[in-house]
Amino acid sequence: MRKLSAAAVAMILAIALYFTLFWGFEALRMLTSPTYGLEDVWRSQFVFEIGRLFALSPAGLIKLAAFFATLKLAVAAICAVHIADRFRALAGGKAEPEVLEAGLMLVVLISIASVGPAIWMRNADLVREQTIQLMFAAVAAALCILERSYDRTGGSAKPRTATDVAVANGATWFSPLR
Repeated sequence: MRKLSAAAVAMILAIALYFTLFWGFEALRMLTSPTYGLEDVWRSQFVFEIGRLFALSPAGLIKLAAFFATLKLAVAAICAVHIADRFRALAGGKAEPEVLEAGLMLVVLISIASVGPAIWMRNADLVREQTIQLMFAAVAAALCILERSYDRTGGSAKPRTATDVAVANGATWFSPLR
């Protein structure tokens, strides 16, 4: 089971690196653009569709694009912090996956917000791109859960029984006749 854990950690790191690089560069491209990435019609279709749904003005569209760019930059920073935490854990200590899980929740929310308008516009290419990112987030979250359950059981993959959970170490059963 130890090889599964090492493979899970490697896959989590690879997905975190993916979001760090791709979402980080895309967020920086959007934030350094004068129109916050709205000139790239392919990548900003979901911003226009969400703006149409909420009847946003051009200034509102720019604010919405800046908001999504900031969220993507935050996800990239969260994933970079998790990668640094994993490398710190190699030197000694334990990595905390809660930070990555928060970033993955943001990925899921952004991907759902992006894939919804793409489905409404019947844009299969954009749906595919957003679904792949959603699947990466789902795989990383599942591996984080697997890793957490592996650590909780003390290194064995055997699930704990109800008796193990209910009784603390060294505790005796309740007996009113003692």
